[in-house]
Amino acid sequence: MIVFRYLAREVLLSMLAVSSVLLFIIMSGRFVRYLSKAAVGELDPSVLFSIMLYRLPGFLELILPLGLFLGFLLGYGRLYLESEMTVLEACGMSRRRLIGFSMGPALFVAVIVGLLATVVSPYGASETNKIFDDQESRSELESLVPGRFQRQSNSARVTYTDSVSKNGLLGMTFIADRNKTNDRVRITLAESGDTLTDTERDQRFVILANGYRYEGLPGLGDFVELGFAKYGSEIARKNSEIRYDHIEALPTSTLWQSDKPKYRAQLNWRLSLPVLAIVVTLLAVPLSRVNPRQGRFARLVPSIIIYLTYISILSSVTSSVGEGAYSPLAIWVVHLIFAGFAFNMIVFGAFWSRLYNQIPMPTLSMLWKKSS
Repeated sequence: MIVFRYLAREVLLSMLAVSSVLLFIIMSGRFVRYLSKAAVGELDPSVLFSIMLYRLPGFLELILPLGLFLGFLLGYGRLYLESEMTVLEACGMSRRRLIGFSMGPALFVAVIVGLLATVVSPYGASETNKIFDDQESRSELESLVPGRFQRQSNSARVTYTDSVSKNGLLGMTFIADRNKTNDRVRITLAESGDTLTDTERDQRFVILANGYRYEGLPGLGDFVELGFAKYGSEIARKNSEIRYDHIEALPTSTLWQSDKPKYRAQLNWRLSLPVLAIVVTLLAVPLSRVNPRQGRFARLVPSIIIYLTYISILSSVTSSVGEGAYSPLAIWVVHLIFAGFAFNMIVFGAFWSRLYNQIPMPTLSMLWKKSS
């Protein structure tokens, strides 16, 4: 039990460190992307952290298997490098027992990944989609950013204001659009603006005060100038349809009851992620065995290539299942192939280690001689 706790601590600490770094990198990139949308008024800045919180389970369900894989490589690699694993083997630690001990952290991570993939992540995706749909349904005025010309996505109207107060009052306001009937440009300029809501008809209006309205064709001298004390214009919503039918956001129970290829592919993808954690553990145990003279990271790059090949084939097959090209059984065939590859390395590990050690690895001295 002491050896099990020691091995599990080495693996889980390495997994936690690797997963934290990967999660920080991925979330930072995604946060910058959402922040750029907030800067142009497509997203309300107040919902950014809610979006990132709901997106967190979706990131973790993919990061944790990779973190577990690298955790075994780094944790066991250090034990081999410092000859601690050699001492354990001399004390009776067999390869089968080592794999049995390794299944403890693997099953722990697999349970967490399974809960994330089947329950938590779909709920987070559903809440994220609701936020995005709510942001899409915001009116033009609600998405205004002071000091920036903004064009509404579903119309040719361009709006500008130099300030927006907390209670919705506008400062100097500029609105430019085009009359669809005669293609004449209409420009409205006002000192201030306010909003008016018609609750019965669910309509909103912007009321401009003390301004001028110009209408005409550019290049011609037939512009019409109109001064006004009060001028009202309806504010159209960006999107009146709210969509919650994203497959990633559907509950697992809904996917289970459906026979659609895309739904079956998504269901089997969710169920296969815990299996992925088990299979990568079987791959990592023999791959982590390194010669102390080779260094701790001797097999890190080939191991990562094997993992990327595994996840790439699995994703490609899942996409093909969603298109109806293959049966969902093809997803599990991929797991069986790599599980068989892992058992092959476990049973014939000595042979593959001798073969790998005979491969000439380039060193700095060899590269220097070739260049000279």
